[in-house]
Amino acid sequence: MQGCPCCDGFGRRNLLRGALGLGLACTGIAPAPAQILGGGPRSLAIQRIQTGESFEGAYWRDGRYDREALQQLDWVFRDPSLEEVTPMDPRLFDLLAAVARQMDATEGYQVVSGYRAPETNAARARESRRVSRASLHMSGMAADVRLVGRESMGMARLAAEMQMGGVGLYRRDGFVHLDCGPSRRW
Repeated sequence: MQGCPCCDGFGRRNLLRGALGLGLACTGIAPAPAQILGGGPRSLAIQRIQTGESFEGAYWRDGRYDREALQQLDWVFRDPSLEEVTPMDPRLFDLLAAVARQMDATEGYQVVSGYRAPETNAARARESRRVSRASLHMSGMAADVRLVGRESMGMARLAAEMQMGGVGLYRRDGFVHLDCGPSRRW
């Protein structure tokens, strides 16, 4: 198998179309982040493993995303090898917040990988067949994370049941890939 199924063969535009179509097809089956997170503030606690930088606080309040908080999250999720930042898809943060809430997590996430510049992703894909050459990490739509105090298997299982995006369990490495693309698992 070449690459991981998290993004093989998807362009950003097709991916967004697919995600919209899946969202409509799954109405009533899988809860939307808003159903899980409610109308109040949406918060995250994040620590980037490579840099030690963190974010803790609300990124959504008063019915909209907080631009300043999103910029801070974008910085924490950047590609640290190139210091390259991209706007992350806020739906990824909603997914992370929904998973943490469903797991009654009191501790935050550790981010193993967030945004990946194309050069970084290409280098990783040359090193490992498990890295997709068309990864959603390059579009700011994916993160590899650990939820402190929770087992990766349980987090992956719960996220897959929620059907809010892609879920990959990397048990040997102790993290879970979560993305806001089409619902699928590996």
